[in-house]
Amino acid sequence: MRSTLFLLCLSPFVSTASIAQEPAPIPLSPAPVPVPQVKLSIDVTTVEPMLFSEDLPDRSVVQFDLREHPMLFNSPVDYLRQDAALNLESRAGNGVQADLSIRGTTFEQTLVLVNGLRINDPETGHLNLDIPVPLEAIAKIDVLHGSGSTVYGSDAIGGAVNLITRPPGATSVATKAGFGNLGSEEQHLQADLHLSAVDGQLTGSRDTSNGFYSGGSNDRGYHSNAVAAETWLHHSALGTTDILVAGSDRPYGANLFYGPYPSWERTKGWFASVQQQLGPKTALDFAYLKHTDLFVLFDGQPSIYENNHVATNWEGALRRSDGLGKESTVSYGLEAEADTIASSNLGHHGRNQGAGYVNLSLREFNRLSLTVGAREEVLSGGGSVFSPSFAGAFRLSGSLRLRGAAGHGFRLPTYVDLNYSDPTTIGNPKLKPETSWSYEGGLDWTPGGRFRISATGFQLNQHNAIDYSKYSLTDKWQAINVDHLNFTGAETSALVRLSGSQEIGLSYTAVRAASPPAGLISEYAYNYAAQRAVFSWSSEFLHQVIARTQVAAVQRTQHTVYPLWDLSIARSKGRVQPYLRLMNLSNTGYQEIPAVPLPGRTIMGGVAYVWSRPGR
Repeated sequence: MRSTLFLLCLSPFVSTASIAQEPAPIPLSPAPVPVPQVKLSIDVTTVEPMLFSEDLPDRSVVQFDLREHPMLFNSPVDYLRQDAALNLESRAGNGVQADLSIRGTTFEQTLVLVNGLRINDPETGHLNLDIPVPLEAIAKIDVLHGSGSTVYGSDAIGGAVNLITRPPGATSVATKAGFGNLGSEEQHLQADLHLSAVDGQLTGSRDTSNGFYSGGSNDRGYHSNAVAAETWLHHSALGTTDILVAGSDRPYGANLFYGPYPSWERTKGWFASVQQQLGPKTALDFAYLKHTDLFVLFDGQPSIYENNHVATNWEGALRRSDGLGKESTVSYGLEAEADTIASSNLGHHGRNQGAGYVNLSLREFNRLSLTVGAREEVLSGGGSVFSPSFAGAFRLSGSLRLRGAAGHGFRLPTYVDLNYSDPTTIGNPKLKPETSWSYEGGLDWTPGGRFRISATGFQLNQHNAIDYSKYSLTDKWQAINVDHLNFTGAETSALVRLSGSQEIGLSYTAVRAASPPAGLISEYAYNYAAQRAVFSWSSEFLHQVIARTQVAAVQRTQHTVYPLWDLSIARSKGRVQPYLRLMNLSNTGYQEIPAVPLPGRTIMGGVAYVWSRPGR
């Protein structure tokens, strides 16, 4: 099976994300394939210079620049699929209700943030990628591989994904409209204001489809709508103020999503944050998240079975970073968080926690860098979790760098884990929090400006991992704690610049876990992507046309490998920019969630209009 996957990766139609880590960026001209770096830039605040990217400089991190060629992608999920270490499990096209996991972990063990503020839904991890801001509002995505609980707290067992917004560099307006098969439509808007004392941005998106299942009936159709407004106020007495308000509304057919039922679901999200700089070294962050989830087991017949959930989350943080010597820094802060659920099925519950953390980054040495951190999380009810982490790197030569890291992670059960009950699934109020230790070692080689390669081996040891399992097909899925669930794996990536703007990238991740106990049927913990490879090619023609193709080859546990081929082309300059995206060109029949088939060949074409003038 491994040889089959490798051959698929080398197919001329295959394309992978260029995922290579390095100690410092190599000067290259702009390219369509995002180039990751070892230096973590998960900016927990957008008010400069308060950047926590300096806290984790020796970790495995992948970065995506969303403002480079935006016409080639339509959702954050499209960008994340370039990372072979990530497993995206969608239930419909355009990333509708996609689950995200990193390095074999479950979908609830990845933390998702917007500007460093968590948006994980306390109801269920199935909704962690129900992102309230439109794609156009996001400037960059950073992905941390491995435990991030020391800095970011609960849920970051497999890693963390941070969606970062940025002030605009010019006053501009950009609109796009597209149409495709399966009744698909998309309309997006981005309006930027750039002045000396204030920056503003208004974004909106609308994506729809009639669905494809059962001969194209509406039982797998969707509407995905989002809008956001963000304002940056500069030169105040304290420093920059960043205010973000966003909302989303996503109704969709959920046929087969959670069993053999013609279900329907509608989620809504509201997100508001204020990030205030308090001088050059300190920042105060505050965020509010509200998320509603209406689920009907039989579409059009809510009287048979219906769930209505309303979850809220409040978060506040005071963070500071001080320099120690010429290169070293110490970052520390206090955080507080509270969430609630009001549900027709889960009942009414609430909890809160507070935390303090410190992270010391030592870079005074000639070839050696060290990072040591610790976090103490105090939970409601009197419990606490201590999460230390260690990382280091040693430069063997000018182009060769050796690195390693170890960290503790934890996750609190969601309200669904604890309290859910339906005809197929039952929660467990006695669940214990998940804890883990992750270890990794890697080598980065950057021999020149045209070539980069990175390799990392990792191991994750989990205690009290939460899974849904049963021993008979007629039984209900039961939430349980699984002891000693361990994963071992490796990831490697390479980027080659051929000539001009032409690039080829290859990345591959393999993960392995011990088999489940005899007779146990696992719903999530043992159903991971055992191998995933991505090969990509991109180039710019005539200085104004950009093309990109990607093929991913995926082999899930106990399943055969399958390929997915995508192709995008667009004009990259000028006021009128036509574009064309072709998804699943091989028309592969596949399932990312067992028993939930996904669309075949999909075509989307449209045109964008861009107007811009320099700011004053």
